[in-house]
Amino acid sequence: MRPLRDRRNNYDVTDEVDVSSMAAVRDAVGALFLESYPEAAYDRIWLAFHDFERLFTGRMPDYHGCDTTYHDVQHTLDMTLAVARLVAGYERSVGADRSLGPARAELALIISLFHDAGYIRHMQRDSDVRNGAHYTRIHVSRSAEFLRSYLNRIGLGHSADRAAEIVHFTGYEIDLKRLNVPDPRDIRLGCIIGTGDLLAQMADRCYLEKCRDRLYEEFVIGGIAMPIGDDGDPDVRYESGEDLLRKTPGFFKDGAQRRLDAEFDRTYRFIEPLYDGRNPYIESINRNMRYLQCVIDTGNWAGLRRQPPVYVGEPDSSESMRVLVDELRDAVAREQVA
Repeated sequence: MRPLRDRRNNYDVTDEVDVSSMAAVRDAVGALFLESYPEAAYDRIWLAFHDFERLFTGRMPDYHGCDTTYHDVQHTLDMTLAVARLVAGYERSVGADRSLGPARAELALIISLFHDAGYIRHMQRDSDVRNGAHYTRIHVSRSAEFLRSYLNRIGLGHSADRAAEIVHFTGYEIDLKRLNVPDPRDIRLGCIIGTGDLLAQMADRCYLEKCRDRLYEEFVIGGIAMPIGDDGDPDVRYESGEDLLRKTPGFFKDGAQRRLDAEFDRTYRFIEPLYDGRNPYIESINRNMRYLQCVIDTGNWAGLRRQPPVYVGEPDSSESMRVLVDELRDAVAREQVA
């Protein structure tokens, strides 16, 4: 690995894979998959990468491209690479009786590629929605429905219902204990996918800037930053991107860390066989959290100055999101005055 101080914004935690490049991630994932399963076919995973790119860039018929600037193309590719590494590390760590096997590994990678498909707007069914972040609260259920349809189209219909359950390990819409996932290997698969999603986000070199400048906007549009209370009045949960960051250490300690350690059974440890006992994802997350705490303590918000590129499929998504966020914030301000 290159020295971490030289890590590039659009590269993974090892600074070896350009996670803004579909081809680069596909090749890296393919190498890991075929190392674990030398006799397995990679055709359907290759096709899934192809179809992911078509969907998120707006070239799949009847769909707009990705227009959410936090949950963008790079995030999904980064997460899919993390999942491929977790699968490879897990397979190195267990005996044949607990192995996931190539069919489950294939399913894990396809679920990963489409775990945020629920943010993508359908041209007809979602014609009254201006941005995919509108579906933040229910995007995992929408991803599950997309996966059901997609897996049937590529000859994996027998796994469609299972995938629609497992994808919920990436979200909070359904309590994980209520999911219909009876096989322990599928539970581990869900833990791998959920872990990969959290690791990729929080280990991103620009995680803090992306939370402040992009996730906050998605939370406004999705009704999370300023939800409407039971009395019909707005309840401002996050006043700004900086306010979201001030509350991020609490989210990490009480939410993400608890989920990684308890609900996902420390599945992140399966990264370590690939890196001689080190875990570059956890190291990067801890570095991000230490720096954020320093920024909060000193008030040096100007220190968060990285400007990562946006990888979306809809032109002018960043500007249109800002316009929509301003409209929603103005509407809430008027309600509060009234």
